[in-house]
Amino acid sequence: MPRRITFEQADALLRSRDDIVATGITDRQLRSLVATGTFVRVHRGFYVDGASWRELWAEGRHLLRVISHARSSPGESPVSMQMSAGVLWDLPLYRVSDRVVHTLIRGARHTRTVAGITRHDVEVADNDIVERHGLRCTSLTRTVFDMVRTMPPEAAISAADAALRMMAVSGRRQDAAAAEQWREELLRLAAPGFRGVRKVRWAVGFADGRAQLPGESVSRLQLSRLGFHDIHLQVPVVGSEGDRYFMDFGFPRSRMFGEFDGEGKYLEPELRETPTPVDAVLAEKRREDDVRGVTGWGVRRWGSVHIKSVDALGARLTAFGIHPPG
Repeated sequence: MPRRITFEQADALLRSRDDIVATGITDRQLRSLVATGTFVRVHRGFYVDGASWRELWAEGRHLLRVISHARSSPGESPVSMQMSAGVLWDLPLYRVSDRVVHTLIRGARHTRTVAGITRHDVEVADNDIVERHGLRCTSLTRTVFDMVRTMPPEAAISAADAALRMMAVSGRRQDAAAAEQWREELLRLAAPGFRGVRKVRWAVGFADGRAQLPGESVSRLQLSRLGFHDIHLQVPVVGSEGDRYFMDFGFPRSRMFGEFDGEGKYLEPELRETPTPVDAVLAEKRREDDVRGVTGWGVRRWGSVHIKSVDALGARLTAFGIHPPG
């Protein structure tokens, strides 16, 4: 299963051409190692171990591209934007990837792509250019604005939910005032003239920081498309011994809880709260039994394959006897 990496881990994975040659490997041998997949050329003059590269999600791979571009252009001091700034802010890239690093330029020039770098000639306020991990990039709000207006809805709402979670959610509770301030800041950017402004306004209204994972964000989007509105999110349940649980979705008419069951919460150490995947499965079973016992409600699950389309999730829910309000 692919894994996530931090900025520090990504930075440590990168090896410059000079570092590799210093170990005794010639340029010819390096080209051969790239051809066989032993090394992957991430950007001009920078490489990463091929096995490590193949283990990564799209976010980690793009982060490596962003860091390597910044390392190769120290005098240029590039400003990352769109998804390239998004990975610096730890925002998800749901089912999207890009071999191109997106940066900002200013002046009377056209947006252009050269050698794996797209330089965008757009207006960005000075206070929307910040540093993250020591690299220049657009602010979190500006980054979300650019990602939402240029990405498919599923990826857009995943990024918006993650950003709102960073800005307004503590534990499982969303601070209404902080969330409203975030929405107002995004709407101020959504002036006429930008491509995708309507999508930004939609995301501002639909985003909810209580979503813990992209799979929950996309589930909520597909549920909305199916006709489920005013969806109950992160429903609190107190167990038989006082344990406090939060269920992803609540369907009162059907007396059912819905859970997005991504593989990550069992297989990825960063996401699970137990030492091993087996422990995670057993803990989830005990949690579900407890929730059923104290509430009398059923628990129904779906996974990544079911949220790829509205029809797939609709068929899954229908099989469970969960229907949108008539």
